This record gives sequence, structure tokens and C-alpha cells, in this order.
Amino acid sequence: MKRGGDLAVTVLAGIIAVPLGLLIALLIRATTGGPVIFRQTRTGRHGREFAILKFRTMRDKRHEDEPDAPRITRLGALLRKTSLDELPQLWNVLRGDMGVIGPRPTLPEQVVHYSDRQRGRLAVRPGLTGWAQVRGRNSITWPERIELDLWYIEHHSLALDLRILALTVKVLLRPAGITAAGGVNPGFPAPAHSPAPAPAPAPAEPAAAEPAAARIVLPRQATATAPRLAREELRG
Repeated sequence: MKRGGDLAVTVLAGIIAVPLGLLIALLIRATTGGPVIFRQTRTGRHGREFAILKFRTMRDKRHEDEPDAPRITRLGALLRKTSLDELPQLWNVLRGDMGVIGPRPTLPEQVVHYSDRQRGRLAVRPGLTGWAQVRGRNSITWPERIELDLWYIEHHSLALDLRILALTVKVLLRPAGITAAGGVNPGFPAPAHSPAPAPAPAPAEPAAAEPAAARIVLPRQATATAPRLAREELRG
């Protein structure tokens, strides 16, 4: 039933998305050249990998060490702000790689850091939008996002999905939390191939006890404990 709803929403959205997408593709081609679509491997339901599609928002590097931020084009910045760079993912929904609502798919290099509990996030198809997306998106920490996604998986219903759709419209009209400081939201696990950070020097005096981790505030109905600037490859 959920799959049927995904297809119905995608077909209806396609009435507007197809002509708009063609216009965006022409603009990218005219202003940036090169490929119009950005493809990247993400992890989907039950750990199956697939190629997620986005409109390209960055030009090619002028030299090997050029940072990512200056490579974002004016059109690309607008597409990101309005989330129109995500339009090609309607094709991912039609293919069955994704659903309309669910946890945002992440990189395989990030998934390897999941705990057994966090792997529960892979129990459903990833989504174009989701509970974590409308509750803070990239402005909240990665552990908080995972907890919100796990809460959604446990409590998902038609009413909740309709609420998320309504909140998504609100978020699109008033964009916020598109990228976190530095392009990666706090607590996001480093890719497996990244070098480990240098150990901090030992303190001269015994360190004070660390404060307890902040409590994640879930929706009122969850009374029990719930079971990119712009690195393009790290955006949700």
C-alpha cells in the first residue's frame, strides 16, 4: 500500500517536475556545461546500494586542491536552497530505490559506522523527505537524526506520512537547515577511508568529568525511549 502511494505521489509530482526539470537541465548545460546529473552511490533498504540522482550544482575543479565551496555555481546555490537539485530522485522512487517518505540515504562509507541499533534505519526504503528532514534537517546532530528516523520507523502511519508531507511543504517555502556549519552536521561519522584525527595532548591536570549527552527530545506521543558549505557528496 505504501509503495502504491509512493507511485501515485510521484506521478502527480511529475506533472510539474518533468517540464521544470527539463528547464533546469537546459540552464545547467548552458551555464556549466558537462553532465547535468550528479550520480552517487548510497545505501538503501536492507543495505542494498543504489545510484542516487541529483542535478549538478558544482563546476569541475580548476586544480586538484581547489576547495568545494567556490565551485558551487549561482544556479547550483539556488537549486540547493530550494531543494530543486533533488528533483531527479523522483526517478529513484519510480525505480523502487527510494520512497517518498523515509530516512535520507547515506554513503556506504558512513553506514559502516552504524551500531546494530542504528542499522535499524535500513529497515525501510530511504525517502525524498522524512521525519528528521522536517525536524531540523542538517542543523541537528547526526545521532539525533538517526533517533528521529528510528522513531518514524516504529510509529509510521498514514496520518504521520501526511503530516510529514505538509511539514515538507512548509520547509520548502521557508528553507532552513540545508547545510550545517562546515557542510557536515555535528556527529556525522567520518568516512572509513579518512585518516584518523591526531590525538589530543594529555591535559596537565585531571580533566573534569564530561557532561552527560544532551537528551533527544522526541514528539509528545513518543513516551518511551525510541528503539557538502557544501561538500556535494555529504549532503543528505
